[in-house]
Amino acid sequence: MRRRPPGQRMVKQTQLALNDAAEWLGDWHPLAEQLGSADGLLTLASVSSEFRLPPVHDAASLERALRQYQAQILLPIELPAIQAAHGHTSRNELRELVALDQELQQRPVLQRFASASRRVGQGQLQKLRPLRDQRMVRRYLQAVETGLAHGWHTLVYGLTLEIYSLALRQGLLGYAHQTTRGFIYSAARMLQLSERQCRHLFESLCADLPGAVEDLLKQPLLI
Repeated sequence: MRRRPPGQRMVKQTQLALNDAAEWLGDWHPLAEQLGSADGLLTLASVSSEFRLPPVHDAASLERALRQYQAQILLPIELPAIQAAHGHTSRNELRELVALDQELQQRPVLQRFASASRRVGQGQLQKLRPLRDQRMVRRYLQAVETGLAHGWHTLVYGLTLEIYSLALRQGLLGYAHQTTRGFIYSAARMLQLSERQCRHLFESLCADLPGAVEDLLKQPLLI
């Protein structure tokens, strides 16, 4: 049996670990979770209303809504928050991480899914609890349990990337891809979209994401 060179084995292991880190959010992003709920059409309508768009009723209107999500939430807030949390974790900056957590609480656009975000983030933090050698995990979890922080899912995701030594660039792109896929497939049943339509939507919505991630990594933190 032919054995892979160590370098190839390491790349394979890293890719698998990255998928694990991304997938705990991909299908359970708070907005995707709401889109997939029993009253998902009402949620889609409320999201469209907030972005001042016509109601979502087909693939084209879903694409418009998700492009607004990318422009108003994913690119300016979520990805920078992940990047910042990753950096604070790498430098053991609990105070700065908690301050960022509290800052996100003040963002009006995030309030619609704040409760779901905290539920997802806190659930993942509990899964990380057994990592007793990870001081930042313990301290951030303690801040959440004492009410000093909320445990936003994006911050826990950035923390997760760092403690598992996963590349930030791939982590950001993985998050963007997974959430986009989650949104599309959560809405597909309600809107009766075909697999072909879903794949086309995904490819269209994700075409510019690699460049956006590269631009983010070149810029100073804005969050």
